[in-house]
Amino acid sequence: MTDPRMAYPQNTAHALEAAHGFADDPMGAAPEGHFEQDFMAVLENTTVHRSTIGCIIPAYNEEESIADVLEGLLKQTRVPDVIHVVVNNTSDDTVKIASEYAGPHEVTTDLGEQFTEVFVHDIGKNPDKKVGALNYGYSLVEGCDYLLGVDGDTIADSRAVEYLETEAVSDSRIGGISAIYTIDDRPIKGTVAKWLIAGQRTQFAAFNLQNLLRGRNMAVLGGQFSIFSTNALRDAMHANHQSTPWVKDSEVEDSLLSLQIKSAGYLTKISPYARADVGGMTTLKGYDAQQVKWTFGAIELMWPGQRGDTKGQPFHPNLRLRWFENFGMLTNLFVRVAFLVLLAGSLSINAFVFSPLWLIPVGVAILLNVRIARTMKNCNRRDLLFAGLGFPAEIFMWIRLSHFLRSWSRFLSRKKVDNWAMQAKAERGGGSIGHWAPFIILALVLIAVAVIWNMLGPVVQSSILWVGWPIVGVVTVLQTLLMATKLFRRYQGYKV
Repeated sequence: MTDPRMAYPQNTAHALEAAHGFADDPMGAAPEGHFEQDFMAVLENTTVHRSTIGCIIPAYNEEESIADVLEGLLKQTRVPDVIHVVVNNTSDDTVKIASEYAGPHEVTTDLGEQFTEVFVHDIGKNPDKKVGALNYGYSLVEGCDYLLGVDGDTIADSRAVEYLETEAVSDSRIGGISAIYTIDDRPIKGTVAKWLIAGQRTQFAAFNLQNLLRGRNMAVLGGQFSIFSTNALRDAMHANHQSTPWVKDSEVEDSLLSLQIKSAGYLTKISPYARADVGGMTTLKGYDAQQVKWTFGAIELMWPGQRGDTKGQPFHPNLRLRWFENFGMLTNLFVRVAFLVLLAGSLSINAFVFSPLWLIPVGVAILLNVRIARTMKNCNRRDLLFAGLGFPAEIFMWIRLSHFLRSWSRFLSRKKVDNWAMQAKAERGGGSIGHWAPFIILALVLIAVAVIWNMLGPVVQSSILWVGWPIVGVVTVLQTLLMATKLFRRYQGYKV
């Protein structure tokens, strides 16, 4: 039988999807038990070429997870040819623990005997943080055919590398492929932490599903677990006059590199098979700092013009989804705040009349959340309760709205902020209580509105309600129609 780590004809990806039932039966997928036989059958007719994969693991204070990450890589059916752990700015025992795995490893997998070697590099204090570690690692593996980027807290399914390589070598147009990300919620303790992880699992599921349904075009090749063609990286560097693939002037180095690879003429894809569990945020501070950094960086990429050394590219294909996300968050914010204001105003003059029609948007939203939860490969009772009860997801939406407001206010203020440092501090339990600022401001705004409302005459109050309720109603109807479209859309058998 042909070695599965070979180059494949360009129709292999379609053949794999057809073998899984995606091509002929968009509503269903073949039973899991048939996948290995179908996958290997496709590989029987492949040509012979052994690609090489160099793995980079940028690690910052990862003593709790680095051993599991390395164990996961060494248990892959397709082991990377070399693994470089690049430790930077670390104050814990990451180097000590990773060094226990340093050296050559001979492993036997389903694909036969394989060899790899693990190297641990402690580059000390590095002002460029993760970007500096990634570029240091790139200099060590640029001679390989592919660069596999793995975060220091990401543990992949045992066949993830095999699946990513299989598709990457099947089509020379592919510049990079990302795995499907989720978070393993089994080790999580504490009510708030479990709720936050459930929300992040739903967030990942919705994002992954959206990219899968868009022709598997991945807007962001996340550094958590993605494989890159080194040819594509070189072309992207040349096109942008860079000496390294990643640049330090972007808050979202993964998104910027994905844009550059796409602009260089390559495809950025998401695999329907490769899966990886990433580290989640278990505190409000940590989640807030992470999301504000990501959103702030995405705004910089979206915004027309020049900010620092990052050129705004508002019409780039990879950023269309970002624009929709931000417009959706703005709409969600408007509907919720306007509804609360109008409801309070109506109750204050005994003019509120309840209509069961207002329950329709709530019901559609719950059904959509439940359907998205059901697409998770490892959907559990907590995921279904988070989606089905309604209020856990609604509270989580308010948290996300606070990130949206803080990101845009920080961007528009043009205040210089080290979002990387703020996230690191928040993850250690430090940082300010800035994540509560949007809710404090909202409370103050509502109080001010209430004072002004009481100063208005009955005629003016009635006029405001007469105009306000129809506006909120129209926007809500449009939102509901959009949610219904997503609810009844074919998911083509994908599992996220």
